[in-house]
Amino acid sequence: MSSMTLSKARQVDRPPAVCIIVEDLPVPFDRRVWQEACALWEAGYRVSVICRKGKDYGASYERIAGIDIYRHGIWEASSPFGYLIEYSMALAAEFVLALKAYRRTRFRILHACNPPDTIFLIGLFFKLLGVRFIFDHHDLNPELFEAKFHRKGFFHRLLLLAERLTYHTATVAIVTNESYREIAITRGGKRPERVFIVRSCPDLKTYHIAAPRPELRQGKNLLVAYLGTMGPQEGVDLLIASIELIVRLKKRYDTHFALIGGGTEVPRLKEMVAERNLDSWVTFTGRIPDDELAAYLSTADVCVAPDPYNEMNDKSTMNKILQYMAFARPVVLFDLTEGRRSAGDAALYAKPNDPADLAQKLLILLDSEPLRRQMGERGRKRIEEGLNWEAEKKWLLHAYEAALKK
Repeated sequence: MSSMTLSKARQVDRPPAVCIIVEDLPVPFDRRVWQEACALWEAGYRVSVICRKGKDYGASYERIAGIDIYRHGIWEASSPFGYLIEYSMALAAEFVLALKAYRRTRFRILHACNPPDTIFLIGLFFKLLGVRFIFDHHDLNPELFEAKFHRKGFFHRLLLLAERLTYHTATVAIVTNESYREIAITRGGKRPERVFIVRSCPDLKTYHIAAPRPELRQGKNLLVAYLGTMGPQEGVDLLIASIELIVRLKKRYDTHFALIGGGTEVPRLKEMVAERNLDSWVTFTGRIPDDELAAYLSTADVCVAPDPYNEMNDKSTMNKILQYMAFARPVVLFDLTEGRRSAGDAALYAKPNDPADLAQKLLILLDSEPLRRQMGERGRKRIEEGLNWEAEKKWLLHAYEAALKK
């Protein structure tokens, strides 16, 4: 066989180029999208990512670990009409960048991560060029709207329509858990064999339990950690109410609470802490580097996920729960369907939306070092035996194979 024939054969066998679009977070800060991009690159795909700019991620273009990253500016919104403007501006920028990426790579798969559920419009255009469209369903936007604004109405119906059209456009769909898969099949109308569960799991190669740092307890004997976004639907206000009960009602002064992360609710939450005179027991760290995060989670005696019950939270997998378990930390959370599927017997479950019961469950663990150790070991075992990225990424590759075979 001639060298030219060999070269052509290699080109045929080589996986094609792909383009991933995500608006919600910048990349590589978006851990799930970055894991997916790296897994695809390792499998031989040429990968481009289009995302928003953000703090520490202001470059319009850069190449990291072989992956091309194109970024656009963003206009932040806080109202339904504001979101329409934000999503429209972002969609236009994403379309221009997708054309740029296509001109450079001739990608054969366009992989859209929501929110929002408008990227299918770009997918429809590229399908005219023979590009396959994969929908990666991160959030239930209709339920998210209801959780944020406590109503349904016109915008809720519009979001349901956008979700249906996105699923209709998708060659295959990727979802994060069993609840989302059921929605893809029922509400989205996808055939079961075209829906693949790819959980957002920790990569054990990058999660290393560090030596505890006692100074993070701020002079207290015990540390409780919360990790995650602090928005209207995360329930951090319920956690603060629980902390007040623990400190004031139970007169428990030996525990410090570290609230790790950022979000729109941080100013209001800080006011709540100050009004209740809880500053001596609560620290807001803001967003912190990975090594500092590892130090907090390695030092924490208990971790907490106060996400309240609503239709979205009940059906969604909270990544922080899996992160806690990767660090062998016991977890307290409200009793939610996907939360229980994630944590199993590595957590204590409080009555949904009940700060008093959340406080009681925290106290049970704070009072028992053997129980904390036992539940932490169970959680780590669940991660090692299946809830890890090495096990999950094969389903991502299966989804891509299915899309290309259509």
